[in-house]
Amino acid sequence: MRRAVLIAAATVVAALALSGCAGASSAASAADPADAEVTVYAAASLGAAFDELAAAFERLHPGIDVRPIVYDGSSTLATQLIEGAPADVFASADEANMQAVADAGLATDPRVFATNTLVIAVPAGDPRGIAGLEDLADPGAAVVLCAAAVPCGAASAVLLANAGVDVTPASEEQNVTAVLTKVAAAEADAGLVYATDIARADGVEAVEAEGATDVVNRYPIVALAGAAHPAAAGAFVDFVLGAEGQRVLAEQGFGAP
Repeated sequence: MRRAVLIAAATVVAALALSGCAGASSAASAADPADAEVTVYAAASLGAAFDELAAAFERLHPGIDVRPIVYDGSSTLATQLIEGAPADVFASADEANMQAVADAGLATDPRVFATNTLVIAVPAGDPRGIAGLEDLADPGAAVVLCAAAVPCGAASAVLLANAGVDVTPASEEQNVTAVLTKVAAAEADAGLVYATDIARADGVEAVEAEGATDVVNRYPIVALAGAAHPAAAGAFVDFVLGAEGQRVLAEQGFGAP
């Protein structure tokens, strides 16, 4: 009789445990938005990393579709958002442009998810013989920089000022991708870009920029106020900040937040 009572009690406990697990699973499924879309605005330097992150996120959340990510200079994206462009998530290459979006009432509590530093990009073979920052001041060198309002431009200005190097750029571009494209096409002798960009680019080589480790760009991300699907936007932000997101970013050469 005692054995029968113990078996019955064990059966009840097991049933309750299974019921609890099923309930937890159902709750998790219910919390995951179905048929939701997420529109992400992200700094140009995040292109390869965020394309990979979006694909991994969709596999984990089959009910959420990440629309083709809008990449550009962070200042351009911030201006578009402030002017009313519809988006759910903003990932900036610096905190200044994120603050502008927050000041406009579009973001609360952004979190830093990655860091990056600058290197000198030169065409393959370094035909101009650029060996360091001081060579960028050579009047005969065609140097391309990001515009001052763009995070890579602001960081470049600080880096050059710290080194006491005065550069007159041949052109100023609206994002780091444009700088890299001109250098790769040998339309410029050198440019300052992020280490993550040059690591996967063809037709260019990296030259160390002295003092770059003292000028670090911090990348914040946030689910925007007024997102069409707040839960889906929040899930994407959490994914980027989580272990899998951080693994992908590290593999792409980004530093930890």
